[in-house]
Amino acid sequence: MSLKAARVLITAGAGGIGLALARGFLAEGARVAICDLDAAAVAAVPEGIRAFTADVTDEGQMTALFDRLDADWGGVDILCANAGTGGPAGGIDTLDFDGWRACLSANLDGAFLACRWAAGHMKRQGAGLILLTSSTSGLGGCPNRSPYVTAKWGVIGLMKTLAMELGPHGIRVNALCPGSVEGPRMERVLKMEAEARGTTPEAVREIYVAGTSLKTWVTAEDVAAMALFVASPAGARISGQALAIDGHTETLNG
Repeated sequence: MSLKAARVLITAGAGGIGLALARGFLAEGARVAICDLDAAAVAAVPEGIRAFTADVTDEGQMTALFDRLDADWGGVDILCANAGTGGPAGGIDTLDFDGWRACLSANLDGAFLACRWAAGHMKRQGAGLILLTSSTSGLGGCPNRSPYVTAKWGVIGLMKTLAMELGPHGIRVNALCPGSVEGPRMERVLKMEAEARGTTPEAVREIYVAGTSLKTWVTAEDVAAMALFVASPAGARISGQALAIDGHTETLNG
């Protein structure tokens, strides 16, 4: 697959990992569209990236976006189903059902709607790439984060199934599994986890760093670099893989 003029849709693309993905694909000559729930962030997206405000868990809003791209592009070559939320933190006995469901919906319902749309186009053209954003939490467990971990394991299961289902049509499906990514979102997670653990955000940060072999966090650009490699001709035989970009997580149990 050549990235030159490739049609790329990125959900939750107005900030963090999503925006790094958008910038990366744009730099390679792709046509890039993003959607995001944050209207202010959408308005600030750099020139050259088509930006839409949409809630990935709302079928009507996403259908309207897909219809617009169908009319303008006639299909899609690369889907980055990147949307998700960290959800609530705390022991299982302290969590409310609404928070649980909202976390699973943002991470899984949004991926389902985007993949369902993209798969139809990709099957007709006999080619395509779907990248789902999971997490290293989708490869293990993490105390006090059961909604998020469950959702990200679900993303891995969806990826594995779609890789099998869509592979015969020339479509590759993989999951990006970032570790702790520098940025405002992770700062919020640190604060939330610190409250659940009864400690400080700085102490939780040290636990995360100590739990990796490289003793470091990663950047959104690190994740985008992996996505671009998988989308390039060099990644043409990579499918069905959960690709960790995390400095090798040894433990999140602290």
